[in-house]
Amino acid sequence: MQRIITALLVIVGVIHLLPLSGVLGAQELSTLYGLSLHESNISILMRHRAVMFGLFGAFFIYAGFKKQYQPLAFVTALVSVVSFLAIAWSTGEYNAAINKVVIADLVALICVLLAIILSTFSVKTSDSSPSEN
Repeated sequence: MQRIITALLVIVGVIHLLPLSGVLGAQELSTLYGLSLHESNISILMRHRAVMFGLFGAFFIYAGFKKQYQPLAFVTALVSVVSFLAIAWSTGEYNAAINKVVIADLVALICVLLAIILSTFSVKTSDSSPSEN
C-alpha cells in the first residue's frame, strides 16, 4: 500500500515540477502557458511561481518516501490543485495551454485523493490488526 502512496505522491510531485522550466525566462513561460509575457514585472512573478512549484514538487516527491511528511504533503497538494482549479473554473475562457494545466491538476487531484484514501485505509487496517506483544 505504501508503495502505491509513494507512486501517487511522485506523480503529484512531477506535475508540480513541470513549470520549473519557466524560471529560465519569458520564452519558456510563453511556451508553458501560451501567454506573451513582455512586461517584466509579470515575468518576474511567473518565474518566481516556477521556483515555488519546483519546491512543492520536490517536497511531494520527498514526502512520498517519508511517511511522516505525507499528511502535510496531502494538505499542501490539495490546497495547490483545488485553488488553481477553482480559480480557473470560476474565471473560465482560458487558452489551450492553461487547459493542459487544468488537466494536469485534475490528474494531481485524483492522485492526492487516492493517496489520502489509501493512507486512511492503511491506518485503519493497522489499527484494527492484533498487536504483537
